[in-house]
Amino acid sequence: MTTQPLLQVRGLEKKFPIRGGLLQRPVGWVKAVDDLSFDLNRGEVLGLVGESGSGKTTAGRSILRLIEPTSGSIRFDGEEVTGLPPAKMRALRRRMQIVFQDPYASLDPRQRVRDVIGEALTIHNIGTKADRRDRIAALLQKVGLTADAMDRFPHEFSGGQRQRIGIARALAVEPDFIVADEPVSALDVSVQAQVVNLLDDLRRELGLAVLFIAHDLAVVRYISDRVAVMYLGRLMELAPSDSLYDRPRHPYTRALLSAAPEPDPDAPKQRMLLEGDVPSPMNPPSGCVFRTRCPYALPACAEPAASIPREVAPGHVVSCIRDDVIMA
Repeated sequence: MTTQPLLQVRGLEKKFPIRGGLLQRPVGWVKAVDDLSFDLNRGEVLGLVGESGSGKTTAGRSILRLIEPTSGSIRFDGEEVTGLPPAKMRALRRRMQIVFQDPYASLDPRQRVRDVIGEALTIHNIGTKADRRDRIAALLQKVGLTADAMDRFPHEFSGGQRQRIGIARALAVEPDFIVADEPVSALDVSVQAQVVNLLDDLRRELGLAVLFIAHDLAVVRYISDRVAVMYLGRLMELAPSDSLYDRPRHPYTRALLSAAPEPDPDAPKQRMLLEGDVPSPMNPPSGCVFRTRCPYALPACAEPAASIPREVAPGHVVSCIRDDVIMA
């Protein structure tokens, strides 16, 4: 018997208008996410990687409906999320939370920590005032802080400690799914590993499904069960973590991995250099959006069929029409 995925995303698209003229009417569109599809199972971590501007954060926020998707289907535990009225969406938000990228901007400096974490408990009417205080103290201890931290303000904490508070806030309502939107990119390298280890321990302990958005490939490999690679709003490759890192199939994935720092300076490493700049999302290339920088591009790569993801091995999906390249 096959267990239904907790999250099913099909054909997700998000376009932003480009406004101009005196009346600021739309004169064009930026397609930030284009036909994105994937599943996320209960208790699984899916890493979402790509260069800046690839659409990772927009995809995560569209799934939570923090921004409204333009089109596509988002099903959470079998229920269609797109089009849900506000009352039903508010109830669903208890099961879907987010950890933001910037631990400095995501916490209200005027609130004490107990109010930052307890706000969601109040909104969802969870427990009495005494129950909430006990729960906040327990959450702070779970993320590695002391209970007396609840009476302090965010500015009294370091960046890593603030991110722990952000994680406690996300866990307050006992969600099933968390979007971790580049949760360590604003932290010192010495603190990043602590926060990643904390997230990994919590998701195992609590059975959380996590969409882990990042550009650091080493961090993504450490925490993720599967990895999805995006470029210019589209999915390039999706595979189990070990498969993708040990044998990347798409040329863009290979280029990303070849550019990643190698811990062993004596290890052999072959760089795959990409020519040209990332195209404008206002006017992306036809067919495969990576073709203008791909060293293996053919005229057929400009055709619509070149952008269709296909399974080339069990659980391994690639958006490339060149069998000789992806099987090499």
